[in-house]
Order: sequence, then C-alpha cells, then structure tokens
Amino acid sequence: MTAYPKALERERRLADGRTVLIRPIRAEDEPREHQFLDQLSGDTRRRRFMRYAFPQSDGLVHFFTHVDYDRHMAFVCEATVEGEPHLIGDARYMANPDGRSCEFGVVVADDWHHTGIAQLLMSELMRAARERGFATMEGLVLRDNADMLGFVSALGFAVQEMPEEPGLVRVVKRL
Repeated sequence: MTAYPKALERERRLADGRTVLIRPIRAEDEPREHQFLDQLSGDTRRRRFMRYAFPQSDGLVHFFTHVDYDRHMAFVCEATVEGEPHLIGDARYMANPDGRSCEFGVVVADDWHHTGIAQLLMSELMRAARERGFATMEGLVLRDNADMLGFVSALGFAVQEMPEEPGLVRVVKRL
C-alpha cells in the first residue's frame, strides 16, 4: 500500500460558510466510515448502493477504508459537528480490469445534501483519476435518481442507455 497522500488534503468553505476538509480516506477512519454508512437513510442507501437493505459488514467497511491510493482511491469529506470530526461524504473510484477506466461512486450524508460537498469530492476524485492515467470514469445510476443524473450531467458525464438493465443508466466521462 502506498503511503497516505497528505498533500491531497484540502480545506474548503461551503456556500453557507461552513468549513470542511476533503481528504483521502485512511485506514484509521474505519469506525467513522462505519458510523457514516450506518446513518444514511434508506433512500440514500438505495440511490448509492442500489438497494434499501445495505448489507454492511466489517469486511466491506475495511475494504472501503484500506485503499491503495492508486487503483482504488477514496476521498472523504470531514466536518466538525458538535466539536467532533464526522465523515459526511465519500467518493471513490476503482480501476476496471482494462486499466484505462475506473468506476466511481459518491454519497453524501442526508443532512448535507445540496451543500456542494459532492462537487468538491468529485473534483478531487476526477483529478486523482486523471493523474493516475485513467482515460475514462464511469458509473451506474438508477434511472429514477434525477438528482444524480443532473449532477453528473453538469460535470460533463454522458448518459448511456442500458437495454439489458432498464432500471439503470451508465454515465461516462472522458478524463
């Protein structure tokens, strides 16, 4: 595993004046990542993981927090809430077998939707993917997830139909 890339940490101010830290995830974030995923609403879980019942396990959270910062990269958004640091957003990519493209996922805590956090996370994620030589970023989105489809379209992702999966669309962006 590559050393933690501290140089990628960025403090950002949201439009409402709150300050957050966008940074690569660390192995020691495991308990806070578990807490973050636990507090997502059923609808947010469905939109991110495409099912209401998220089969969260310690193994999955371990996988999410132990990344190599190359083929598997994750950025989190950290905010101080009531004096304590909390993870409130997560964006990640994983390399596809072709080695030239990667698949992304992004999720923001329900109380923090529409604050600009997803844009901050995706900006860092796309920059990291470009720097690591990926040519394309792609993802699967539920067809009924209008917020996400609008968000990725604004980022320049093209929406592609998936006749074999009528409830999903593929979104693709050349980096």
